Amino acid sequence: MKLTGIIRPAAGLIAVAALVAACGGTSSSAAPAASEAAGGDAPYVAIVSKGSQHQFWQAVQKGATDEAAKLGATITYEGPASESEVDKQLTMLQTALDKSPAAICFAALDSKAATPLLEKAKAAGIPVVGFDSGVDSDIPVTTVTTDNIAAAGEAADKMAELIGDSGKVAVIVHDQTSKTGQDRRDGFVQQMEAKHPNIEIVAIEYGAGDPVKSADFAKAIMTANPDLKGFFGANEGSIKGVLNALKETGKEGKIVAIGYDSGEQQLDAITAGTEAGAITQNPVGIGAKCVSAAMDAIAGKSMEKVIDTGYYWFDKTNINNPEIQAVLYK
Repeated sequence: MKLTGIIRPAAGLIAVAALVAACGGTSSSAAPAASEAAGGDAPYVAIVSKGSQHQFWQAVQKGATDEAAKLGATITYEGPASESEVDKQLTMLQTALDKSPAAICFAALDSKAATPLLEKAKAAGIPVVGFDSGVDSDIPVTTVTTDNIAAAGEAADKMAELIGDSGKVAVIVHDQTSKTGQDRRDGFVQQMEAKHPNIEIVAIEYGAGDPVKSADFAKAIMTANPDLKGFFGANEGSIKGVLNALKETGKEGKIVAIGYDSGEQQLDAITAGTEAGAITQNPVGIGAKCVSAAMDAIAGKSMEKVIDTGYYWFDKTNINNPEIQAVLYK
């Protein structure tokens, strides 16, 4: 692979058919959610997400809310409007600390920027559970996440298979500051380098998870590389941008598109055959596991440093299988 530029079972499969109604549209919520039995003595867990604009985060919120009701916890769940708003997220984390929660669940937009605030949490005796995206610190008692390097490596293998194991491809990533962005980029690139030397990655661009920015990058890449064979979009917003660019340029079905996560646009594109397939995580399971891990931390229980919530490859051939349907969201 020239850089010019196995399916693992998911844990805790939970159906999400009523997701949008349960999560109240596309905005995140900072209102407490708890079971009626919890009352005012319920442990309070503050959850700070990476964003609120994608349906993925709504699915995580649903899992967290349902688990909090089950375990008798009170939670708040919030995230910035855009996954590029690192400063806004840090303000939310500081606000959460000011409320003296029993535990914090945190998905970092920048794996290093939050370190001073996490140190404040540690000094205050507030356990931190990382979720989705880890931090460059040993402060979190555990991180609930997908093995993004392995998952993106599988996406690379699928891409190679679909384009005849040779040719030019490009990668659109949501960012280069979060662990998810870094790991999905590196997992894809490293697998190509190790296993598919005749595939050339001609560009890696960072669209901040914004479909408009990602589409602009994709169109520019296609203009510069008229013989491009494939795109890997490393999160929901990235692949939505790729799909929009392919449609606008008349390249649907001519360039292989592989995505990450799900969402209505991806599901429709895979069913229609304009997207080859995607890696799906278990977002509801991620939300549930971060709350249950927080409750374990509050109780002083020990746990593994990483809680792997699994992933699946899905395409037109298996999209309707029950185990896949259980981890998809619209």
